[in-house]
Amino acid sequence: MLYYLFNYLDQAYNLPGAGVFQYITFRAAMALIISLVICLLFGKSLIGMLQRKQVGESIRDLGLEGQAEKAGTPTMGGLIILMGILIPTLLFAKLDNVYIIMLLITTVWMGAVGFLDDYIKVFRKNKKGLPGKFKVVGQVGLGIIIGGLLYFNENVTIKPRISGPQVMEVEGVRAQSLPQYGEAVKSLKTTIPFVKNNEFDYQSLIEWMGPMAEKYAWLLFIPIVIFIITAVSNGANLTDGIDGLATGTSAIIGIALGIFAYVSGSIIFADYLNIMYIPNTGELVVFIAAFVGACIGFLWYNTHPAQVFMGDTGSLTLGGIIAVFAIAIRKELLIPVICGIFLAENLSVVMQVSYFKYTKKKFGEGKRIFLMSPLHHHYQKKGFHESKIVTRFWIVGIFLAVLAFVTLKLR
Repeated sequence: MLYYLFNYLDQAYNLPGAGVFQYITFRAAMALIISLVICLLFGKSLIGMLQRKQVGESIRDLGLEGQAEKAGTPTMGGLIILMGILIPTLLFAKLDNVYIIMLLITTVWMGAVGFLDDYIKVFRKNKKGLPGKFKVVGQVGLGIIIGGLLYFNENVTIKPRISGPQVMEVEGVRAQSLPQYGEAVKSLKTTIPFVKNNEFDYQSLIEWMGPMAEKYAWLLFIPIVIFIITAVSNGANLTDGIDGLATGTSAIIGIALGIFAYVSGSIIFADYLNIMYIPNTGELVVFIAAFVGACIGFLWYNTHPAQVFMGDTGSLTLGGIIAVFAIAIRKELLIPVICGIFLAENLSVVMQVSYFKYTKKKFGEGKRIFLMSPLHHHYQKKGFHESKIVTRFWIVGIFLAVLAFVTLKLR
């Protein structure tokens, strides 16, 4: 909203300083700062309100050290994250940008699904919360909306590179022109990490259909989007098991994705790094700045010992945003690297359950691979303090983010 206001003031009245709102970096910095302020101020008030209403977490006895002390800690703190993301984005982003619209839909949609789950747990006293099938319906519904927007919206395009920058001499002065790109085109191309010719077209998977492939490619693309959103949001949900783990990990992932969005939306950086140029994705930097600010602001209250838990309101939203953001900037095949922590948590549960069922069927007694799943509980069972587990997981997350950056040049 402020972008449009100051843009009008700049054009109509030439207001000094109003033109600074044209710069993505300025608006991203403001979104980050406002998000932090909102979380720190609104967070304190919300925690107090939740305590007065006795909206506390019900803790299952898993035999973990320090678990009993967490009972009664306010939950549904994901509302703090939602406020920290939505308000700065509405204030500083271009609201007619299709990518911003997609991320706003994702935030509200997944926030609503998570809030409903927390509401049933807290106010209806049902520890199971929203049945899993309804969560899946919510994730699938979002996948259909996002997949449809990405496939059918005319503003979701890429620009093919024609030539690099040319050195020219004008009146004895040497200058370098911008790289040349063709007209914006609709495409299902994405980026493959660690590969020299690192572009892959989903449509190529159904080339056997001949001329019909282009018409029906959405039947392949949308299920892929649904799978990614479901996997990443569930991964974030599983990671939210000890104080600060999901929040800090999400902030690290957000910073990485923000850098990818910035370089992918810039002609100069896209050409220099020889990566896909995706028009209008630079605006996503404003959104992801608010996202990172919200995560860090919430972390103020969520570090050990946590004063508030985000609940599914926060964890499902964080995972959904990360998935949709990665798909929007065509880096979804980097998710196993950038979101390696989420992947490990997901796999640990799948492996544990599958192996237990297999051994029970074969030997009559179920056996386990880990002491407990998800993975962070395994280390708790081994005697590690949760602060040490969280810090080491963050370090791994930073390493994975740096590894993802390396893919820009290492092919």
